[in-house]
Amino acid sequence: MTTARDDANATLLLDGRVLIAGGYNRSDSSNLNSFTPLSSAELYDPKSGKFTATGSMVGPRFNPTATLLLDGRVLIAGGDSGDSSPLSSAELYDPATGSFAATGSMASPRGGATATLLSNGLVLIAGGGDDNRGTIFSSAELYNSVTGTFTVTGSMTTERMDATATLLSGGQVLVAGGDSGHYLASAELYNPKTGEFALTGSMQTVRSNATASALTDGRVLIAGGLDASAFGGSTAELYNPKTGKFGKTGSMTHARGLAMAAVLQDGRVLIVGGNDQNNVALNTAELYSRASGKFSPTGSMSTTRERATATLLPDGRVLFAGGDGQSSAELYLP
Repeated sequence: MTTARDDANATLLLDGRVLIAGGYNRSDSSNLNSFTPLSSAELYDPKSGKFTATGSMVGPRFNPTATLLLDGRVLIAGGDSGDSSPLSSAELYDPATGSFAATGSMASPRGGATATLLSNGLVLIAGGGDDNRGTIFSSAELYNSVTGTFTVTGSMTTERMDATATLLSGGQVLVAGGDSGHYLASAELYNPKTGEFALTGSMQTVRSNATASALTDGRVLIAGGLDASAFGGSTAELYNPKTGKFGKTGSMTHARGLAMAAVLQDGRVLIVGGNDQNNVALNTAELYSRASGKFSPTGSMSTTRERATATLLPDGRVLFAGGDGQSSAELYLP
């Protein structure tokens, strides 16, 4: 990439390019508290294999949400500006002009929130927190790209940040785990028709910063994440929308927190990098098979990566970029 980025966001555009925006640059690799938030953005072109700079965001932010809208624009919302105060502001990237422009702000500043494009074109932003005030939110809001505004919707049953959010085939959104001052096993469903959240079955273990992958059969694979030990776990489980319950499946070959995941075109799930139970960054990768319910090792990355981006490209390859203080990127070939 044109610059090293941790905690950036990557979005596959309708034309097949990948937008990577924001994040932070470690100005001193030996000091994890020394970093510079970024407003810059760049595009990866799978045809040329190169990154090129594009317009910068209105302001620097890392760990925001990024959502591809139905009209091809990208909504960037919330995140952190670097002074421990999360942002309520949001902006839109327009691929046609290569520029960002401010849009309506959220009702609450949110870092570590989830964002989900609903079937009706609205974007659900849920949870997140304000580290500066020690506040974690249960509230949620909806972004309307036609009006450019956010409106409050029903709140979650509990406060959550760093949870997972997955759009189910029936149109509801599964929000699972996260942190409310302690790591959570509970999960809930958002119903776009009623605008309300309701509890569903709980996970079998507490998880924050886990991976969540919608399988081709409608179930959701939740894997790894930060657990009761405060580092990565190796267990995984499946949520079945038909029963509203989580069930065990095979465990990963490595414990992983802050890992990246992508559902491949053949339905397998690739889980890569992150950190282990000793808080050591990983370069290993593994594949989950829905048919066997098991994980198996696959080729390793050329370098360790956590807090990187992962994007499934239209040709089936997966792009991993940045993370762990890196500007490098690599491709996984299934």
